[in-house]
Amino acid sequence: MHKVYLSLGSNLGNRKENIKRALKLISKDNSIICCSHAYRTTPYGYTNQPDFINLALLIHSEMSAGVLLSFLKNIEKSLGRIPAIHWGPRTIDIDILFYDDLIIKEEDLIVPHPDIENRFFVLKPLMDICPDFVHPVLNKTIKELYDILQLKLKSLS
Repeated sequence: MHKVYLSLGSNLGNRKENIKRALKLISKDNSIICCSHAYRTTPYGYTNQPDFINLALLIHSEMSAGVLLSFLKNIEKSLGRIPAIHWGPRTIDIDILFYDDLIIKEEDLIVPHPDIENRFFVLKPLMDICPDFVHPVLNKTIKELYDILQLKLKSLS
């Protein structure tokens, strides 16, 4: 059984319903262990789009990382996600953040998910469910990464 942290986000259509449907589909073949609060967050990267609803999950999965990625991409497709603008609007986005404590670098899968340390919409929900989890590349806890990002954001305002 693998311990996997996921990030879910939606900013098109009925965002809450999109997340709810994704959770139901994820739970068909995986065990949802815990779920963060849902947060309304501003877009990252491409900012000319509606706000997102984001949350984080801890699941237990028997799937390999590659099989899980395909499974999640099929859920996105079934919920109407259409590849368009990079970092653009979407009905649902499901990312594998951490897979056990492995470091995976494949053409279509990088774990830990890149740039977590700069993404408030990822770190804030992770704070709810795993503040003490240590990022296997950065060797910092989620709480440490969150606190560092908070300081960066304050210095920019």
